[in-house]
Amino acid sequence: MSEFLIEIFSEEIPARMQVQAAEDLKKIVSDELQGRTLTFTSINTYVTPRRLMLLVEGLIESTVATTEERRGPKVGAPENALQGFLKSAGIKLEECIQREGYYYAHIEKKAQETRAVLPEIVKTFFSKMSWQKSMFWALKNGEKSQAWVRPVRSVLTLFNGKEVSFELPTLGITTGNKTYGHRFLAPQAIEVSSFADYQTKLEISFVVLDHQDRQTRIREGLESLARKEGLTLQFDEGLLKEVAGLVEYPVPLLGKIDADFMSLPGPVLSTSMRVHQKYFTLRDKKGNFAPFFGVVANIQASDGNAKMIAGYERVLRARLSDAAFFYKQDIEIPLEELSQKLHSIVFHAKLGSLGQKVERLWTLVNFQNMGQDGKRAATLAKADLHTSMVGEFPELQGVMGEIYALAQGENPQVAAAIREHYQPQGPNDDCPSAPLSVALALADKIDTLVGFFGIGEEPTGSKDPFALRRAALGIIRLIRENNFQDFSLESLCHEASEAYKTQNISFKNEFEITSVLDFINDRLKVALRGDGIRHDCVTAVIEGSKSTPYHYMPWAIAMRAKALQEFLETLDGQALLAAFRRAHGILKEEQKKDGIFYSGGRVARNQLVEGQELNLFDNIEKIISGRDALLKSHQYEELMSQLATLRPVVDAFFDLKVNHEDASIRAHRLELLGKLAAQTALIADFSHIEG
Repeated sequence: MSEFLIEIFSEEIPARMQVQAAEDLKKIVSDELQGRTLTFTSINTYVTPRRLMLLVEGLIESTVATTEERRGPKVGAPENALQGFLKSAGIKLEECIQREGYYYAHIEKKAQETRAVLPEIVKTFFSKMSWQKSMFWALKNGEKSQAWVRPVRSVLTLFNGKEVSFELPTLGITTGNKTYGHRFLAPQAIEVSSFADYQTKLEISFVVLDHQDRQTRIREGLESLARKEGLTLQFDEGLLKEVAGLVEYPVPLLGKIDADFMSLPGPVLSTSMRVHQKYFTLRDKKGNFAPFFGVVANIQASDGNAKMIAGYERVLRARLSDAAFFYKQDIEIPLEELSQKLHSIVFHAKLGSLGQKVERLWTLVNFQNMGQDGKRAATLAKADLHTSMVGEFPELQGVMGEIYALAQGENPQVAAAIREHYQPQGPNDDCPSAPLSVALALADKIDTLVGFFGIGEEPTGSKDPFALRRAALGIIRLIRENNFQDFSLESLCHEASEAYKTQNISFKNEFEITSVLDFINDRLKVALRGDGIRHDCVTAVIEGSKSTPYHYMPWAIAMRAKALQEFLETLDGQALLAAFRRAHGILKEEQKKDGIFYSGGRVARNQLVEGQELNLFDNIEKIISGRDALLKSHQYEELMSQLATLRPVVDAFFDLKVNHEDASIRAHRLELLGKLAAQTALIADFSHIEG
């Protein structure tokens, strides 16, 4: 059992690409090792701005010898098929055997020393690895390198304590056992003999190898500095991860913000610092923005970092001066005036301008009975997109709209709706609860979905350039988290489609509103599975609701699916499922044979004779009498419990011959089973339940 170490040392890798690169390295190398029968006990990756590193522990020292018989083409097959088979098998025709009219290749792979295989694995990684963006650079011989994220300076390959040296001509590098420390503090070459030696020497050379360790040092360091000033660090996980990908030797520092800038709105301060400078925000004991910022350097200076801090403060001063200018300029222009200019901004070439979108939002918010406040909120919702501040910081859309609206005397509910109608933008984002904010958020997202589906821009595969999946999940959260029990998306989507038609915006001929609604239901399936609800329960409810009013009611579907899963885990649930399956099995067979759907609507009590028939009919009718009230009050488990009590009555009914020789009796009995199945279908289509 041995240790294999790879390190790719390069110029700085963009922070946003580092974690994914480490995962790709792990997967490619793991697959290559396993594909060569090289087993190992563990595989881990590490990444810093200048190095991508992988450690394989417990790696066996040789591959396993294998024997394989591979069937080829038929005897007499075309020559190109035969040659392709011979090439893939690595043998000659005379080495094949013929059996049962086919060529067979007997392939033996001898065991190889792991050390001899590793160069091929490393080269395969370089050929398979892909980056979001890559570049070329000139090699020493004047040739162009292979594409890579940044110029590679060295590759360390170490197996069982000894270097594995080989050429990587496309990089102009010979691998070895050397790496390098911090660019400025310890730039000299370091010779290593094991992972423990590698990690120790890097630490001495001012490199913290582990990404999570760098995050911890940054956070704890900034929190400690903040406490000394009586402040708290405003935690920002995204910024923390990004900054940890910018430094190899994190040195947390505090700087001061000029008092002149503290009158700026908090979001302007924090966004200016975060986006351009990667600075952290601090707050005082009252929760207000403090006149300090946190920053992380990549070097420890001999003067106690005084010059660096002064430099950070100077750069921030210039940034905040720009922000202050934008803010002063924007706040003097009424939002309503800015809203009128939105007709000059294209929403989408086929969907008109932002001004037209605002007009559609009026329609959809009015459809939800939001009155004058609704029209006002819709009118101003997108106005801040025409401001200098949002032009500089797009992430402040909505936020600046609220700030400007309040400063200009708008109703606080209207101002809040301007900010909140963009929410929720992800699973961790806040979900609006104020009625006006929710109505505007639903209008915005549904308008977007209907519009892009209407022009044929649905998401395909992993591609979703207009964030339509996020919009659908946002709609689902708005409805579920605000307990909109009887809210149907169908009517609002139809209203959105009509609003586009009113503006003479054309959709593709084959467009149907159901494509949008089904897309939202597909996202609902994903959301419910994320909540731990079984996929078959979700599918059973959605499929069972197709002919019901609640088919496009996310809250009702979610509650039914949750109730169904919980009920099926009980004895009553198993009884109901067994009764349904027995009835469904017969109905499915006979309906297929007869070409008739037995729904239960064509059977009356006076058509039945036997006691078992009458007993089943009466018990079903008893449940039906209270059924609608239970459904209206969303007491799904109670309805299912009542249906489960039919199990012994159903069993007794099956003592009769359902497929009776008398066609009339047979039809009545099948209708009676259809009547039973129709009651369970009001909750779900039980045929989709697995197990």
